[in-house]
Amino acid sequence: MKILLAPDKFKGSLTASDVCAAMTRGILHVNPTAQIVSVPMADGGEGTSDVLTKATNGQWKTIRVQDPLGRPIEAGYGISGDGETAFIEMAQASGLRLLKNSELNPFQANTYGTGKLIRHAIQAGVRRIVLGIGGSATNDAGTGMASALGWEFRDKSGQLLRPCGGNLSQIHTIIPPNDPWKWPVDVACDVTNPLIGPQGATYIYGPQKGAQPVDLPILDAGMKHFADVVKSAFGVNLADVPGAGAAGGLGAGSLFFLGGKLTEGVNLVIRHTRLAELLPNVDLVLTGEGRIDNQTLQGKLIAGIVQLARVQKIPVVALCGSLQLTPDELDELGLTSAFSIMPSPVTLDDALANAATYLERSTFQVFRLLTNQFGK
Repeated sequence: MKILLAPDKFKGSLTASDVCAAMTRGILHVNPTAQIVSVPMADGGEGTSDVLTKATNGQWKTIRVQDPLGRPIEAGYGISGDGETAFIEMAQASGLRLLKNSELNPFQANTYGTGKLIRHAIQAGVRRIVLGIGGSATNDAGTGMASALGWEFRDKSGQLLRPCGGNLSQIHTIIPPNDPWKWPVDVACDVTNPLIGPQGATYIYGPQKGAQPVDLPILDAGMKHFADVVKSAFGVNLADVPGAGAAGGLGAGSLFFLGGKLTEGVNLVIRHTRLAELLPNVDLVLTGEGRIDNQTLQGKLIAGIVQLARVQKIPVVALCGSLQLTPDELDELGLTSAFSIMPSPVTLDDALANAATYLERSTFQVFRLLTNQFGK
């Protein structure tokens, strides 16, 4: 029997590689001769660069950059085994996880550190960038990133502006770098929010980055002003592009400054891991993530895996920490079945600390049941 393991991380407890290891232990308890192929996965968010680096036999680079508030930190990115592609997550340098709640400040936070990661990768000789933009602490429309790549932003008096959300409304002139951008960029983007307005970057995501209700119209006006300057000076309309509002406007910044292409993260990961090529002769796909809920129905990792497996009529079983879908919703998703790994009501600390054990035991139980159908 051949089993393909293709799980996402269990956020806060297990990496995707950890999940594969626990699942493997559970399967081998039942059938020591089972043929197991492990493909740690991601959906374009946190952990994607690590997954893709490993999937392509690449190497991880760690450099000194700036966090969202300009403080020095160590951040990393991956380079594919062939040296052609850099896998970069903006959360490494510009993410919410880098700030305490008391430090959140969408007026001052910027994406400069992400730009430094990109610049370092270019200097290393890569020919293509894969950029994940989830988990942002910023609302600067990518101007910080652009500044690290040589762009300048000046006010009416010609003074150089610090690129940040609070200064977008002061931009009068945008000056490109001398060398034109020439590297293709695939941007992992799973949201369709426009740059401005009630469904835009500021109003939808600003509050989680520290914006108070009184701040929202001010920050949104800055985004609109930035978009107006870009349209007037360069003829590019960013305001209403689906996905432009992702990551505090880094979606728009990736389109304009990098000429990027916004792509669903799961599709990027499936392509770079060559998951479809591994499906022939597979009897079962075992996947999972920390929580299976309504977001799982909307184009996330498990939905993408199910779509691939359905073509070859391969059953897909999912394991998770929290299962919040109804039977009808599981049918809509196309999963053969899904199970929570929790053995009983437990505290969050217990669930996180013992996730590997719970996952191994659940895999054992599920696989022992399934072997009655497939045979050993």
